[in-house]
Amino acid sequence: MFALAVALLVAAVLGGGSSGESGGDGGPAPIRAGVEKAGDEPSPGSVEELGFPAFATSNTTRVGGSDPAANAAGVALAVYPSTDDALRPSAVALVDANDRPAAIAAAVLAAEPVRAPLLIAESDGLPEATAEALNALDPQGSRETLGVEVFAIENATAPGDREVTEVAGGEVAPRKSGTGPAAAAAAIARLRDRLFPRPPEHIVVASAARPEFAMPAAAWAARSGDPVLFANARKLPAATRSVLRRHREAPVYVLGPSSAISSEVVREIAKVSDDVSRVSGEDPVANAIALARYDDGDFGWNVNDPGHGFVVARSDSPLDAAAAAPLSASGTWGPLLLTESADTLPQALRGYLLDVKPGYTTDPTRAFYNHVWVIGDEEAIEVSQQAEIDALAELVEIGGDR
Repeated sequence: MFALAVALLVAAVLGGGSSGESGGDGGPAPIRAGVEKAGDEPSPGSVEELGFPAFATSNTTRVGGSDPAANAAGVALAVYPSTDDALRPSAVALVDANDRPAAIAAAVLAAEPVRAPLLIAESDGLPEATAEALNALDPQGSRETLGVEVFAIENATAPGDREVTEVAGGEVAPRKSGTGPAAAAAAIARLRDRLFPRPPEHIVVASAARPEFAMPAAAWAARSGDPVLFANARKLPAATRSVLRRHREAPVYVLGPSSAISSEVVREIAKVSDDVSRVSGEDPVANAIALARYDDGDFGWNVNDPGHGFVVARSDSPLDAAAAAPLSASGTWGPLLLTESADTLPQALRGYLLDVKPGYTTDPTRAFYNHVWVIGDEEAIEVSQQAEIDALAELVEIGGDR
């Protein structure tokens, strides 16, 4: 189902209607669609074969991988269809499946000017979805990436046939393992300083031990180019402190409640940085909504009205936040929102989507529209929940005689 979804997703992005197996430059990226599915094969032309409504509805599109590696591959090919050189990324960021904080911090590499989508590696090599996506994306490096094709983050296994920069342990090559999320994030921040033309305008500090509260930072980093650093619940790591000192003028936003990052840590940050604020909700769902609503000058999504894109993922899958981050820096750019279970839309998320639900008075073709990316297969987010999200994103007539 993943490969079928990717094929449909790429076709949708390209706007094409053909499903033939063309090998020409105009065809979709070469991810095979012939994967086995449990149970009987659906009859030709059936709803199950087409993938609807599980793949897409009027206002939602699903990246339906069975795991984060498959979701990352699907997102990368949605953002970069890669049917010709102009549609390929210059580089990709390869993150380890067991290093969730580093993956979230690496989302900053998806921002301009690097625009490197994230792919996921495992300890024994590359998952099939990652290997196929990397082959299809075929990054060639550029001036913006300093000629690098793959940024291998922490312990990610890198392919031997690519120009690779290893980013780990507070250093950019050679690799040092086992140094923790704060040091890995600091190394990514230093790499960001080398690659980006300007210092960061802001810095986000998130929880190393509670990645469910750090997840929304990945989408913001991809959209803004602001680095993500990590703190412990009651201590500011030295690696994080070092980056904050280097960018003392950049305002710092602590993401998450005091149960994830204490007020004591916020006071430690204030000794280093000139401007510190907290953005938080008491649970992961509310925390993501808080960042989506937040507005402080040029920091924060400030999504408090209709006409936006959104990404919805499970709060217990931090890797999906990193995988989906490029969707927040392309297309219908929008914040990451979280749901807690497969079958039930959280009440707080329902209320937020209802609050920003689009409407029109006379002409729907001149209205603002919402679009929602749903991350994960039906075991992660059921079709019933996707349908409810679709209804909340649907444009409706308001005012008049009704």
